[in-house]
Amino acid sequence: MTQLLRINSSSRREGSHSAAVGDAFEAEFRAQHPGCSVITRNVSDGSIPFIAQKTIEGFYAPQDGLPLELQAATALSDSLIAEIQASDTLLLAVPIYNFSIPAALKAWVDQISRIGHTFSMGEGGFKGLVKTRRAVVVCTYGAEGYLAGEPFSAANFVQPYLEFLLNFLGIENVEFVHVQGTAIAAADAFADRLEAAKVEAKRAV
Repeated sequence: MTQLLRINSSSRREGSHSAAVGDAFEAEFRAQHPGCSVITRNVSDGSIPFIAQKTIEGFYAPQDGLPLELQAATALSDSLIAEIQASDTLLLAVPIYNFSIPAALKAWVDQISRIGHTFSMGEGGFKGLVKTRRAVVVCTYGAEGYLAGEPFSAANFVQPYLEFLLNFLGIENVEFVHVQGTAIAAADAFADRLEAAKVEAKRAV
């Protein structure tokens, strides 16, 4: 069964532009893959805590005979990794917060970036172990000029970070859909941009 893993990271419970574009992608994905499975995580709801000392200890301890305490500390990571490993497509809906990704999304990243599970390290260097075939990343920006070749592109740490991270974990096919000016564009102009991004997201399916 084809599975989509969708991660929403906006703190907005209503009116999220990244989620709106994500909705368009998901609707088209469901239309093109009848009977597919969709897992949605709204990480800003606090359901994914920052990793703690015991979690890190569990990550690096020998996995055979892992003590119960460390098994409990890494249980959420196990579950989140199982979700991404079983998914054909990963959809990330990501607003830019202070030039980078939301802290809630970073908490998810830290839970799934785990040696021996989603990447390995050997004599030949690092190797990504994630089986997900592709990722689509919806990025929304409050201001304008963040994209490559634009005046404020040096302040965009969202796209280069996520592109490197996903490639590092083994997802080589990564596509980005952008919406700029969510906080400053005139209403009519922004409505057109949002609709154009929804069309682009549907094409990305």
